[in-house]
Amino acid sequence: MIESPGVIMTVLSFLLVIGPLIFLHELGHYLAGRAFGVKADVFSIGFGKEIVGWTDRRGTRWQIGWMPMGGYVKFAGDMNPASTATDEWLQLPPEERARTFQAKPLWQRFIIVAAGPVTNFAVAILIFAGFYAAFGEPRTPPVIATVVEASAAAEAGLQPGDRVVAIGAESIDRFEDIARIVSIHAGERLTLQIERDGRTIDVAATPHRDLMRDRFGNEFPRGLLGIAPGARVFVPLSPPELIGASIRHTGEIVQTMVETLGQVISGRRSVQELGGPLKIAQFSGQQVTLGWLPFIEFVAMISINLGFINLLPIPMLDGGHLFFYVLEGIRRRPLPVAAQEWAFRSGLAVLLGFMIFVTLNDLVSFGLWRRLAG
Repeated sequence: MIESPGVIMTVLSFLLVIGPLIFLHELGHYLAGRAFGVKADVFSIGFGKEIVGWTDRRGTRWQIGWMPMGGYVKFAGDMNPASTATDEWLQLPPEERARTFQAKPLWQRFIIVAAGPVTNFAVAILIFAGFYAAFGEPRTPPVIATVVEASAAAEAGLQPGDRVVAIGAESIDRFEDIARIVSIHAGERLTLQIERDGRTIDVAATPHRDLMRDRFGNEFPRGLLGIAPGARVFVPLSPPELIGASIRHTGEIVQTMVETLGQVISGRRSVQELGGPLKIAQFSGQQVTLGWLPFIEFVAMISINLGFINLLPIPMLDGGHLFFYVLEGIRRRPLPVAAQEWAFRSGLAVLLGFMIFVTLNDLVSFGLWRRLAG
């Protein structure tokens, strides 16, 4: 096992994570557009000046840009952020105009835009299905076998043999669900519904804040009750069950993302936990040193992150376009062009500001400012 990745391995690992995921995201848009008869003018991995490219027999220019931080598919007729008609579009011959993005009905445009994030989620689901096929799904009974002394569980009066049936409004079927919920609620009072000696009782517990540190020195704050199950249980799954379990697991990860994002917005979680491209690159290099299985699982997590972020209702992102399409469907007509263009300019400013913020956050976590200060 490699102890620490160098710069070259980190960069290559980052490209190995981001490159295929961006390609698959844009491929989702491209294939959905093609299914509805929309011509794609450009399929680009990366932004900026083209490094290499070629044109296929359908007239689509496939290219790689010099800045590998994203990608895009430019459909025929999609000539501005608001996707509004222009004089140039109106002057196209009818048969050519019919192959443009703007000419398609609202529901088709919605599917084309949604196909990118959906593809990211599908990639993660297939990866998890592969893990479950190889190792089974963890389904450890939610029965407490051990209570750590002086822990949050001990303070709350939890006992060995207690079965956790719910935490708050969420029912508990597996011990793994307990860790997922507790880990993001450090210092917050939780109500656990417990089965003990044939009775159901409510127990209030406040998870302690634990700082987990991996072998690379990365620190991850988490909530900890101080309980442990008996032997872990892994259950083999049939093919239909594999997909169902993978979808459920992906949904749980998205739910956790929504909750933690809400905690950051409300101030209950530090904004320093937000990471950007530099942090992803660092983790990519570190994960690949642990072996292919941890690295592939990391790819699944980043794919979910890409899908989730792109669905946020921010103009310039897929979610922003989808939000405008929903409004268009409700109003029976698009929003005014001026309003859309203002929203997209504002969205671009928000995205640039966020990118600058998370990049500075990454540099702080790397200790750059401390080094510069001597």
